[in-house]
Amino acid sequence: MDRMLLIDTALRLLSAGQLMLIALVIGRGHAPRAIRWATVLLLLCVAAYLADVAPVIDVRSMKIWPVVQLGSQCSPLALWVFAQLIFERHIDRRLFAIAIAVTLACWLNFLVAVYWTHRMPVTADVTQHALAFALTVHAIWIAITERGDDLIERRRAFRTGFVVVVGLQTLAVVVVEAVVGYVTIPWLMLLQSGSTLVAVLAFGAVLLSSNAELLFDADAPAPPLPSLSPAENVLKQQLDAAMADHVYREPGLSIGVLAAKLGVPEHRLRALINQRLGYRNFSDFLNSHRIADAREWLRDPARVALPVLTIAMDLGYGSLAPFNRAFRDTTGQTPTDWRRTALAGFENS
Repeated sequence: MDRMLLIDTALRLLSAGQLMLIALVIGRGHAPRAIRWATVLLLLCVAAYLADVAPVIDVRSMKIWPVVQLGSQCSPLALWVFAQLIFERHIDRRLFAIAIAVTLACWLNFLVAVYWTHRMPVTADVTQHALAFALTVHAIWIAITERGDDLIERRRAFRTGFVVVVGLQTLAVVVVEAVVGYVTIPWLMLLQSGSTLVAVLAFGAVLLSSNAELLFDADAPAPPLPSLSPAENVLKQQLDAAMADHVYREPGLSIGVLAAKLGVPEHRLRALINQRLGYRNFSDFLNSHRIADAREWLRDPARVALPVLTIAMDLGYGSLAPFNRAFRDTTGQTPTDWRRTALAGFENS
């Protein structure tokens, strides 16, 4: 048997073992359940993929193979869910349901091809790779485009590593499989398994060494914030003055733009808002001011005819959707429902 294929299989099994060990440690950790199990699911799905494509091991002859195959095909979906949760995004339930339905349909087609027809439908194969490509690209897009909003330095660094090590690695696998197919090319297999092992070791090292910063509990009570140093106190006074001048209402305001307005390095402002004021994302900091204004405006009888969209735009939101989402996250109601409730007492008086 080709020595390269033996080495490739050994590297895949080593990676799979590392993934399962990391999954065990994180699964027994104290992170919130959703993000903990999303991480475990991702690690196990990747391990299933590595076992499924190992050239020396005939996984298809085992009774557990359908489960292994399902885990393997769910890897891009698990990566997408992980990215949503680790970077504090809301998962679109419709997209999630569609992705699950397409993945299950492709999996069933694969089982039919292996056990009965012995021929994989081209449409199912193309659909599977197209979905994997789309989910992986979106996960990378999330990590890149929202990096500027992230106030946690360790997670900002993780975003870069996520793109380079995890996202691009997964994307390369998807593209190669789509172009080459499932033909065994020893040198290409060895390149993939070797780079996968490096990615697994790097991914595990980061997750296990910064568990509290990445696998955090967003709903846990915030720890007491440390007192400000003299320099931080001066910076906070500058920040408070800018907020009093309603700078947060400027459309497209980023932390870099705000730092430039205050004449301070961005990293100092980022550290102040995160480590001293307790905000994890710059958008959360802005929303704390914007939604406070929105509540005042919505309960004001003199503004009752002012459209919600106009309020959203005046507060700096680029469209109605992010304003509605931020308002609902803060109050538990849509702006329209909140206004109706707030003005009910005035109308009845």
